[in-house]
Amino acid sequence: MSEPKWKDFDLSKLVERAEKADAPYLEFLRVPQLSCGIYTLPVGSTDNQSTHDEDEVYFVLKGEGTITLDGTLKPIGPGSILYVPADTEHEFASVEADLSLLVFFGSGGPSGADI
Repeated sequence: MSEPKWKDFDLSKLVERAEKADAPYLEFLRVPQLSCGIYTLPVGSTDNQSTHDEDEVYFVLKGEGTITLDGTLKPIGPGSILYVPADTEHEFASVEADLSLLVFFGSGGPSGADI
């Protein structure tokens, strides 16, 4: 019997792993057209990511802060969903409560070291 092409994940376990990891980004899926990961930012941290060549979607799982998108400041919190087109300047700021975000990159996304 061959292994299925589909995958399933337990979000609470992924967040727990990501929050214990040494790096802010934990990629848990990479296929040719999609990459998914958990991005964590503790209170008061600085987000140093640069623009990406891929579209991305962020879903805020927990925490509060703001994101700057092309110079526009937006408050974010649990349940916020953000679509960021490729090559759009963006960064998370004013992290008021530890952030955990579910991230989806189109076209496989950057490597974990690039976020």
